[in-house]
Amino acid sequence: MRSRKLTTAALGVAAVGVAGLTAMTVAAPATASVPAASAAADFTGYQLVKLPNANVPNFQRRVVRCPAGKKVVGGGAEAQGNQAVLVGSFPTDDGGGWIGLGRQPGYNDVGISVYAICANVS
Repeated sequence: MRSRKLTTAALGVAAVGVAGLTAMTVAAPATASVPAASAAADFTGYQLVKLPNANVPNFQRRVVRCPAGKKVVGGGAEAQGNQAVLVGSFPTDDGGGWIGLGRQPGYNDVGISVYAICANVS
């Protein structure tokens, strides 16, 4: 069976398609392999999970987890505060959640919100 390569961002677009919008094909560098069939057809149980803003020490990771039985198919994070900088936004190694971290120059902490797009993946 032939495979296409999609980035996490492209998988997020496919998940949005499940929520009622039309998914679109995205040409991107290879990072994850999915069957050549429509990636959106492989997702069920779409759910957006949010970790609301909280102040944490600079560079401390905040992690939002998907509910049991679901995997992350996309996500994001936001840094809040004066001159706040989002340093990282990426999936957990086990694919069960999303990580966000940031910094705020001149302060000891930064506000971080994290979002995960979760689904049952077959």
